[in-house]
Amino acid sequence: MDDLSDSMTERLYYSDCYLREFRARVIAAEDSGRRVYLDRTAFYPTSGGQPFDVGTLAGVAVLEVADEDDRIAHVLESPLNAAEVEGSIDWARRFDHMQQHTGQHLLSAVFEELYGMPTISFHLGAETATIDLGVGSLTAEQAKQVENRCAAIVAEARPVSISFEDAATASGLRKESQRSGVLRIVCIADLDRSACGGTHVRSTAETGPILIRKLDKIRSNARVEFVCGLRAIRQARSDYCTLSSIARALSAPIEKTPELTGAQAERIKSLEKHNQRLSVELAAREGRELYAAAEPDSIGLRRLIQRGAIDDAMRTRAQAFVGSGKAVFLAVCWDPPSILLAASADSGIHAGELVKKAVSSAGGRGGGNATLAQGSLPSGEALAKVEAELV
Repeated sequence: MDDLSDSMTERLYYSDCYLREFRARVIAAEDSGRRVYLDRTAFYPTSGGQPFDVGTLAGVAVLEVADEDDRIAHVLESPLNAAEVEGSIDWARRFDHMQQHTGQHLLSAVFEELYGMPTISFHLGAETATIDLGVGSLTAEQAKQVENRCAAIVAEARPVSISFEDAATASGLRKESQRSGVLRIVCIADLDRSACGGTHVRSTAETGPILIRKLDKIRSNARVEFVCGLRAIRQARSDYCTLSSIARALSAPIEKTPELTGAQAERIKSLEKHNQRLSVELAAREGRELYAAAEPDSIGLRRLIQRGAIDDAMRTRAQAFVGSGKAVFLAVCWDPPSILLAASADSGIHAGELVKKAVSSAGGRGGGNATLAQGSLPSGEALAKVEAELV
């Protein structure tokens, strides 16, 4: 097959976004036939925030479609050896992208219309889409008004048309284009004119419902997450099922769930604080009991080693143990490898200095004050070495 690498690819989706099947001639192939170039294609390549189409060429799965200026590369699952091919677009994926992209134009136009908020960027993901607005903040009430306005325009079934105009004379664009030559203009009747190479539906009615899902602050811009059409329906159904499940668990109607879950959250927070206080009190009592049960060594020090998580309870237990004087408490945790050392003021031991020296020599980090110190180790072997040194 001749390598006609300078040949241009005719982009069939530019004039017909609804074209699902087409015939084309293979003009070049690379990577042993896994990267194919055609004289014409209906496959949309990743561009302008919209992902590529998938489908098949001569029955071979198309895994990726890339824009290479005048050419479009089709990356295939297996080698293709043919002079001419039949192409088939995955229509479900294509129509989903058409709904989301036209929905983005509508959403961006309404943000501009109602509040003068310009769209800085657009990204179409597998589950949701986002636009970044060139404003520092956006309120939930503003988003609600935009959503309502979009719903009204969807219900009006305004035509969405595509035209080709000279960049030098094209006027009324929502965002000025930096391109020269011929521009592809996507127009929503009486609302929006935008230079765009993406795929779009014929009417706002085909966009379906537009739901704003989330508002975020991204650096100096406001990010709006949204879904359109079938995605919006699936998301609304999923939300309803989730709320229904919560309502059943609470034995309450859906409309009461916000109030009840809020009350439950406050109750849980209160119980956690109470439980934490009791846990600390219990740990302090255990520390004192352990001190009473420990026998002083030959120099009069009571010593204790405990193994387990080094948490607030362990620290309280350690401090209570050494609180009565002439005592040392060592806590050893294997996951993650770490130690805690508590020493009474009259023990003759500076916990911080001892721990820092021991863990540093074993490749770890640690330190503290004279009566309480903690360190972390890189491995169990290092922990065993430090424990042997401190015991």
